[in-house]
Amino acid sequence: MSTSRRGRRSILLSVLAIPTVALLLGSTAQATAIPNNPDQSANKINSINNDIMVHNHALGSQIRRVEGDASTPGTDAAAQQPQPATAIPNQVLATTAGIDVASYQGNVDWASWWGQGKRFVWTKATESTNYTNPYFAQQYNGSYNQGFIRGAYHFATPNTSSGAAQATYFVAHGGGWSGDGKTLPGALDMEYNPYGDTCYGLSQASMGAWIRDFHDTYHAKTGRWPVIYTSTSWWSQCVGTSQTFGDTVPLWVARYASSVGALPNGWGYYTVWQYTSSPIDQDTFNGGLDRVQALANG
Repeated sequence: MSTSRRGRRSILLSVLAIPTVALLLGSTAQATAIPNNPDQSANKINSINNDIMVHNHALGSQIRRVEGDASTPGTDAAAQQPQPATAIPNQVLATTAGIDVASYQGNVDWASWWGQGKRFVWTKATESTNYTNPYFAQQYNGSYNQGFIRGAYHFATPNTSSGAAQATYFVAHGGGWSGDGKTLPGALDMEYNPYGDTCYGLSQASMGAWIRDFHDTYHAKTGRWPVIYTSTSWWSQCVGTSQTFGDTVPLWVARYASSVGALPNGWGYYTVWQYTSSPIDQDTFNGGLDRVQALANG
């Protein structure tokens, strides 16, 4: 082949190669651009966690938002009526009055609530894995110093991290338990999603598994099973029959009416009933003070 023909062939091959190289370069440029797109799931979680820092959620706040509050002055009297409990068959128990608090109450006048006959309290400790109640020390320790049997609760956000991660965060920030006879096991607050889908985008099976993850982790870290706070309506929608916890977990049920009504699947009786939010969240323990002490003692 002559030198001139070899030169023309080289030029032709070079020209033909240009579109191929351009195509490859274009594909490479497009491929490298994809990882630079923000992770929408991570962004959503960050957005939720940022909002929690400003608008954290108190126990029952989303239940009242969705289900309403039909409690009346007569509800208080009804809540103090003895209720049957299968823990002590064929026996009717007394009741014990209590309250629950969060950052919205600020520094609580514990002497005042003690004077009104309240004897136990749960205070909010944490939400998700980035919020702690700034008033927790005053509320948790102040109630103890007044003589209350006290505990802490965690507002769950199952769409931001695992049950194990949130149980670990809760225990590390005030949600643990001690056998001093004055500390109740920590409570897991399961209620409507403040940010959208009622069940946090989870199926009943996935929600049940998330709660089980929290339940098992809390027990592994404290030696106690958590109390579960919820409403029958939310539980029916979001957990259903996918998991049952009645064998290990005391039920704290929310219903703002003159009677507690039907209970969530898996429980034959309730341990605590949150019956009104006025003038503060008020609760009744299904048993006398000795039963509250028994729960604290484990």
